[in-house]
Amino acid sequence: MSKGTPSMGRRQKTTHIRCRRCGRNSYHKQKSVCAACGYGATSKMRKYSWSKKSHRPKA
Repeated sequence: MSKGTPSMGRRQKTTHIRCRRCGRNSYHKQKSVCAACGYGATSKMRKYSWSKKSHRPKA
């Protein structure tokens, strides 16, 4: 099977559904883990320093 236009019509399954903790559409149904907040894998919120926005002081 090629990965071009013909195979795009075969993509019907939803991999991710709405997460009940963060509300984003990133809860993996088969893995039972949220890719955004880590729900299902850990009770702590998933966060990394490289994904934080830089803090700007008030002018």
